[in-house]
Order: sequence, then structure tokens, then C-alpha cells
Amino acid sequence: MQFTSNQKTITAWGAIAALFALALWLLGPVLAPFVVAAVLAYALTPLVDWLDQLGRGRIPRVLAVIVVELVFVVVLLAILLLIVPILAKELPLMRDQLPLLLEHANAFAQPILTQWGVQVALDLDSVKGFVKTYLDTNLQDAAGSVLSSLKIGGSVAFSLIGNLVLIPVALFYLLMEWDGLVGQVRQLIPPVLRPASDGFVRDADAVLGQYLRGQLLVMLILALYYGLALKLFGLDLALPIGVFTGLAVFVPYLGFGLGLLLASFAGLLQFSAAGGLSHTALMLVVVFGAGQLLESFVLTPKLVGERIGLHPLAVIFSLLAFGQLFGFLGVLVALPVSAVLLVAIRRIQRGYLASHLYKG
Repeated sequence: MQFTSNQKTITAWGAIAALFALALWLLGPVLAPFVVAAVLAYALTPLVDWLDQLGRGRIPRVLAVIVVELVFVVVLLAILLLIVPILAKELPLMRDQLPLLLEHANAFAQPILTQWGVQVALDLDSVKGFVKTYLDTNLQDAAGSVLSSLKIGGSVAFSLIGNLVLIPVALFYLLMEWDGLVGQVRQLIPPVLRPASDGFVRDADAVLGQYLRGQLLVMLILALYYGLALKLFGLDLALPIGVFTGLAVFVPYLGFGLGLLLASFAGLLQFSAAGGLSHTALMLVVVFGAGQLLESFVLTPKLVGERIGLHPLAVIFSLLAFGQLFGFLGVLVALPVSAVLLVAIRRIQRGYLASHLYKG
């Protein structure tokens, strides 16, 4: 049985994709920092090239790489530090208001539970003692507790710190040598397959560029929406919580969940003196309910899904499937990898429709 060139191309790319998926599955924990660095290098290389061209060879590429990486790290730290004013303001409020909130909740829930025949006794004195013990501490005690927990989970802490150090180092070398690495990978492809592979890479690059631009637009729009919407409900920490929630949606579900949790605590603590439960519940339902609908049914399908050609159901399925197979790393790479797979599937489909197997 003889194979046509299209069939050989399809078989070769199928084998490459299968080997890549197998390696990702077997070496997931080891590859995670390198995959993250490679994704960041792909996204940041155009900025490095732009600075390199702007300097017209008068500044070394290493300087452009350092500038881009430093700016990226500063922006990332600024996003993470948005949570600091939230904790700095909410922890003292939690210490003072949490026992009162629990008393109100107990008084509200007890009659309802009694009607349903459920007997629940909440020991408020023990709760107050817990709050006093764990929230009425100074910074030194908190730091000691963190260090103690790090000693208990030393392997986890070591792995986390190792990845935090490894990712910037790997990113630096990848940014320095990205074009050369791409060229070396191309040399490994048999010459007969290079025209097809070059076309595939161009299509995949166009799709990934559209994905990154679309995802950035989604993040900016949601950061603006959550900040303004929470502010309309009178939340003091609307800006940091809103911006953090909007930017964190880059990680599907996690950003929304963290934003909802932070807004819940902030609302309950700030509005506890004036019917905090009802006002906070209304704020969460309206702001985060509408925000989730806006993200899931308008922004992501229109700005991300349509740009890369993925149906909204395909977006949801890819997130769930990659998360199940590869964990947190899979959720991070689900949409861009799905976009590349879509390019491959379209090429396979075109090859099949043009083959003798389809035409008979």
C-alpha cells in the first residue's frame, strides 16, 4: 500500500503531536516551568525584537531582553501586590467584625433551621477565642507561622521557590536565542515536509497572536467592569479587587473565584453595620453574575473564541479536558494549544477532502 504526500504529512504531524502529548503527560511537573517560560518567551519575543530594531544594532540584544523581562516582572508583581491593601485593611476589620457577623448569621439561621428540624449549636465564645488568637497577632507572629508551615511542607516550598527562580532564568535564555531555537527545530524537519510545516507554523502563529490580543482585551475590559461595578455598590476596595479579578481571569475560573471570595469578605466586613449580608449578597449576585455572563457569553466567545475559530462549547470543553489531563498547567495552555490543534485539524481535513480516499 502506497501513501500519498498528504497522507505522509498527516501521519508525521500526528506522530509528532502524540509524542508531544505523551511527554507533556509523563513529565508535567518537570516541564511546567519550561512550558511557562516558553509561552512567555513566545509572547514577549516581539517586544524584544521591536526594541532590538529600535536600537538599530546600537544596543545589544541582551539589554533589550533584560528591559523586557524586568518590565514584565514589575507588572506581574504590581498585579500580585494589589492584594496587599486588601489584606492590610480587611484583617483588622475581620478581627473586629467577624464575631458580630457570626452572631447575626446565627440569629438569622437558627429559626429557619429549627423549622426544618435541624439543631445546630454555634459556640460563639469559641469562635471569638479563635478570632482573637489567629487574627490579633503581630507581623512577627504571622511570619513565624508562615516559616513554620514552610518547614512542614519543605518539599512543596522548595519546588515553588525553585520554579520561581527557574522560570525567569529559562525565559532569559529563550528570549536571547528564540529565533535560533526555532531555526534549529526547523532543521530537524525533513526537507520534504518543510513547506507544509512552514505553512502550519505561519497559520498557528497567526492564530496564537489573535488569541493573545483577544485575551488581553478581555482582561482589560473585565478589570474596568469589576472596578466600576463594585465602586457603584460603595465598596471601598473596589479598585484593587476589580483590577485583580479582571486581570486574573487569564487563569480561567481561578481569577473569578478569587475575586468573588475577596469581594465577599470585603463587603461583609465593610457593610456589617448596615445590613451587610443583604447588601453584599445583592452586590455579588449583580456584579459577579453579570460579569460571568459577560465573560462567558460575550467577551471570551467574541474576542477569543471567534478570533481563533473555537466555538464557545469547544472553549469550555478544552478547559475541562486539559485541566483533567494535565492539571493547573493544562488549564493555562488549554486555549492556545486548542487553537494550534484546530489549525492542524483544518489542515488534516483539507488534505482528506483532497485525497483519493474521499473522492473514491
